[in-house]
Amino acid sequence: MKVIIVRNNTAQASSSRDSLLRFSLSSEPVTELIVQGLTQALPFPDSRSPVVWAIPAEWDEECCEMLLQAKSLHRGALGFEPRVLSYANRVSIPRKLLRKSRENIWIIVSNGRFVTEINRHLLHKVLQNNQADVFAINGDANLLAYREKVRLTADGKLAGFRRLHFDCAEPQPLPVDWPHYVFIRANLSDDVLTDASLAGSFADFAERCRATGLRLRAINVAGVAIDLETEEGLLDLCKVTLPKDHKPTSPTSADSSMVAPDVTIMGSVLLGKNTHIGPGVVIIGPTIIGDNARIGEGSVIDTSIIGQNVCVKQKQFIQERVIPSGICRKRDADQPMPRKVSKISELPGTLSHWQSHEEEFCTWPRFSYVCFWKRVADMVAALIVLMLFAPIMPFIALAIKLTSPGPIFFKDRRQGLHGKAFNCLKFRTMMAGADKIQEKLRIVSQVDGPQFKMTDDPRLNAVGNFLRETYIDEIPQFFNVLLGQMSVVGPRPSPESENILCPSWRDVRLSVRPGITGLWQICRTREPLKDFQEWIYYDTKYVKHVSLRTDLWICWQTAKKLFANIINQF
Repeated sequence: MKVIIVRNNTAQASSSRDSLLRFSLSSEPVTELIVQGLTQALPFPDSRSPVVWAIPAEWDEECCEMLLQAKSLHRGALGFEPRVLSYANRVSIPRKLLRKSRENIWIIVSNGRFVTEINRHLLHKVLQNNQADVFAINGDANLLAYREKVRLTADGKLAGFRRLHFDCAEPQPLPVDWPHYVFIRANLSDDVLTDASLAGSFADFAERCRATGLRLRAINVAGVAIDLETEEGLLDLCKVTLPKDHKPTSPTSADSSMVAPDVTIMGSVLLGKNTHIGPGVVIIGPTIIGDNARIGEGSVIDTSIIGQNVCVKQKQFIQERVIPSGICRKRDADQPMPRKVSKISELPGTLSHWQSHEEEFCTWPRFSYVCFWKRVADMVAALIVLMLFAPIMPFIALAIKLTSPGPIFFKDRRQGLHGKAFNCLKFRTMMAGADKIQEKLRIVSQVDGPQFKMTDDPRLNAVGNFLRETYIDEIPQFFNVLLGQMSVVGPRPSPESENILCPSWRDVRLSVRPGITGLWQICRTREPLKDFQEWIYYDTKYVKHVSLRTDLWICWQTAKKLFANIINQF
């Protein structure tokens, strides 16, 4: 069973009638979005689980009626006829639903003031791996992946920072007020509830848990919460919930709407019943115009919510505002209309935040040079190189085998196109197991960033230095090229442990196949504390300017460097 409790925010409002959430639940066009947002955000959707709505007793009956009329509650997906209850101090839950809820694992209590989307897979692991009877769960945007958290000392100096590469969760002290979600084990509902009713305050609820010996834990999980009692929160919900392709329907005689023929509507706009929109009005979505609203001639409404019975006078400019009721004051005709650019927020989870970061990847047409002709050229070049080196490869293998025990080839797990892992091949130039002691030598590494390099590396075998300086150790990588795992020219193939250090750079460089040679390899300066910066710079520059001409130039520069190194060996 899921209980959505809409809480009265009297702390911020002078009276309950000033509540933006109350306005939203009594305004038909907005109520539907509120219901849709709250029900979609509920963790663990289950059509067999009943949903109970509870609203403050002092709110109008109109709020209850609007909730019951909301289409989102009557689509059959919830499996039960919705229950809308009013409450004063405690929320009484019908005993019939309590008995039915024991068939489930959890009773979920949702704070209806917030539309909270959290990482559901991570939440499932938290609930499964922690031994507790009741969980207080809050969604925390600071725990989302690709975030950095700076830690300061008491006098404001930088102490360090933490970078998150994956969504995570962390324990917290018990909150003072109701969290975004409370998870109660269904078989313990009688211990938590008093006479089938839920405590009004979280402090009373926590005291009830302690009195009955239940274990209560508070955990923050990666997620985002939208506060429906704020203007910004309502607009954010409108931006992510209002269908992107929604267009207002033509007015009919049934709803008596009047829309002037020269009205300009851009984006998603939801019109209520009996709306009057004057000539020359511009409406930019996502925007909601409530029932019986009047928009005066020449006004501009941009990304706003206009409540029912609101009258917007002539030539007003309203941008990113929620106007629940009353009459807007007329703007001074000599005052210029403000201009600002606002960022559209997106909810996580099912509302698009936790999509893969494919927008960071570069793309090209199917038969472009990068997607088609470059692959053809790679295969031809790989065949030619392998045939040229075929006569000497047995001698290289014999030299490695005679001078150092272990395999001839070294295989390392690297990430290729779009992050697909593969075994990158090289002739072995070090003692067996050299990769396992690299971290012990990192303190003497001569380059910054995740890569490792040192002069006179003690792990090199007898022929390792010669194979590296002449690049002969990389000849087996042409087999990777034939298999489509690598390209002749491209970013350096890196393991996942290196790629996660810079997400945006990783996504760009994994847009193409990694290369045997590349722009960074021939342009790097090896200056102290600049190598990693140059690596990022040259990899991204190559991907954004990849072309046949660039690849030929890199191959020519690599060839010159190769011949110079071979001559220097003698």
